[in-house]
Amino acid sequence: MLATVPRSVTARMHILSLGAGVQSSTLALMAAAGEIAPMPDAAVFADTGAEPHVVYEWLQWLEQKLPFPIYRVRKEEGLTRNIERAIIGGRFAGAPFFVHSPRGVGQLRRQCTGEFKIAPIVRKVRELVGLAPRCGPRTRKLVVQYIGISLDEWTRMKPSRVPWIEHRWPLVERRLTRNDCLVWMRRQGFPEPPRSACVYCPYRSDAEWRALRDRDARGWNEAIRIDRLIRTGVRGVRHPLYVHRSLRPLSEVDLRSAAEYGQASLFANECEGMCGV
Repeated sequence: MLATVPRSVTARMHILSLGAGVQSSTLALMAAAGEIAPMPDAAVFADTGAEPHVVYEWLQWLEQKLPFPIYRVRKEEGLTRNIERAIIGGRFAGAPFFVHSPRGVGQLRRQCTGEFKIAPIVRKVRELVGLAPRCGPRTRKLVVQYIGISLDEWTRMKPSRVPWIEHRWPLVERRLTRNDCLVWMRRQGFPEPPRSACVYCPYRSDAEWRALRDRDARGWNEAIRIDRLIRTGVRGVRHPLYVHRSLRPLSEVDLRSAAEYGQASLFANECEGMCGV
């Protein structure tokens, strides 16, 4: 839905921060079903420009299911372009790539979420409530922002740094875990949402890297391209960087599951009938 949301700055608005993953998608659909009140006036999805194609397909599906609009927002320079420019000395937005450190495997500080996710959402919310740039009340809350954090992730709950925005976590209020969200989705007959993360996000398990490799050739090739690109470092960090915690090129990482590895080892050590020779 692309309808606008008329609203004066004197009213209280409810906005859903939509990451398009399991939890925030479940939260959006619960709200659409009347299980979360009040219903959001709108949802806002911050696009880094580097999501897997299945996430964009999922967003199109969600737009047909929700009675409130989804606004897609994006910083002019996407995250990928920022990384490419940082290779030749441009400002680096702080993707948490892995690096050798004196203590072993280190990781760069993550700033990309704030710059490419949180900031664009706040700008859009400011627009929706009619606030001019850098203006806003310091005490009165104009917006309640629904955040899709589940009970098993409660440590991620943080109050808003924007004085006129109040955070609320409806899934935690309902004591719902990520698995509970998946159960709810199945009961409603909905498909399972994809994982929402940049294709080269270092916060992936080997299972998630395998899924990207096996289900999204375009995303996998882009992850390999960025991984190779950052090997010379970025502005401020002139050391080899990696997207995989093994500090190996992604294209060379052994991503076999434990079952696959065991099966391969079994066949590699198959008896050839020569023990008694």
